[in-house]
Amino acid sequence: MSRSSTGSRRSAELAEPGQGADPGETLERENGALRARLAALTEEVSRNESLLRKSQERELELLRAGSLAQLFERLLVGLRASYQLDGVMLVLNDPQHEIRHLISGDDLAHGPQAGVLFVAALMTVAPQLGALERPWLGPYQRADHELLLPGRDHPASLALIPLRRHDELDGVLVFASNDPFRFTRELASDFLAHLGLVAAICVENAVNRARLLRSGLTDFLTGFHNRRYLHARLREELARAQRARLPLVCLMIDVDHFKRINDQYGHLAGDAVLREVAQRIDTEMRISDTGARFGGDEFAMVLAQADIADGERVARRVLHAVRQEPIPIGTGPDAASETVTLSIGVAAANPGPGPHDYKVLAERLIAEADAALYRAKSAGRNRAATSPNIVV
Repeated sequence: MSRSSTGSRRSAELAEPGQGADPGETLERENGALRARLAALTEEVSRNESLLRKSQERELELLRAGSLAQLFERLLVGLRASYQLDGVMLVLNDPQHEIRHLISGDDLAHGPQAGVLFVAALMTVAPQLGALERPWLGPYQRADHELLLPGRDHPASLALIPLRRHDELDGVLVFASNDPFRFTRELASDFLAHLGLVAAICVENAVNRARLLRSGLTDFLTGFHNRRYLHARLREELARAQRARLPLVCLMIDVDHFKRINDQYGHLAGDAVLREVAQRIDTEMRISDTGARFGGDEFAMVLAQADIADGERVARRVLHAVRQEPIPIGTGPDAASETVTLSIGVAAANPGPGPHDYKVLAERLIAEADAALYRAKSAGRNRAATSPNIVV
């Protein structure tokens, strides 16, 4: 064998990987790589455990919500804080305005509703929602997502979490982040899907609870509160009036000659008249006022932070709202109409300092307004009368 061929063979042997390397150094490098990989996996497991624990805690908080108001606060404020988000939006499918009506009787009626968007059809705010089966993660696109976050700064990335129950898409929970890498399509979304399911169950439960509560405190025919609710609310308002040192007013309202309407047109027509009267009264109420069907053809209103002059002004507006246009009775070419008038009694209360039995005060205030109502009827109906006495 020539010297040149021998040199070539040795060069080739030296060029083979691993040849001539220290086995200890190689093993140490491999162990280092394994330790780094193990540390990364351990850190990832720790992060996942923390995320899972945080998700479970937040889901339990959602499940404990006792009302729509609490649920919305825990979805919007709680989730934003827990997951360090830059924005949270809840979009709910509410084509019949039922949830909005339920909220008006919930403790959210006087609180902020920012962050909750009610729509008649989810596709009207984002076309992709029509086919949303699982959470969608990705960059914010103004053309597709602007209506999901009205009045907000544009984020960098979004998570759209469907709220599905019984194969129906009831809403979407929107997570927004200013970090473009917070929500990307490569990320796993199983925990978000589970959160969406829990949120959907919570919304359904809260709506059902609100329905049940309203069914016990609402007059089925007119949609107004019932007498039971009025007494409870009046006691609360009297206590609040005493603390604020401000008066409140009660109006008792009776439909004039209602028996004639029932006798002439029937009870179904009478029911239709009562519903229309209730709607017209409602147009003259502030959000802080309380309206109720007291019984039969009699209604009541409680005006918070109002004096007797305020009560008289509201009474005049209610009288005008009801009598200004005839109420149609029946349908078809033979349908009739009736101009309906009211008699109204106005009374005020201004609880003084010291202990009070608010139940007794409420009964006295109603009695004063009722006495004024009968004076209005005795004077010829279609008018309001005021009680000269202030309940204290």
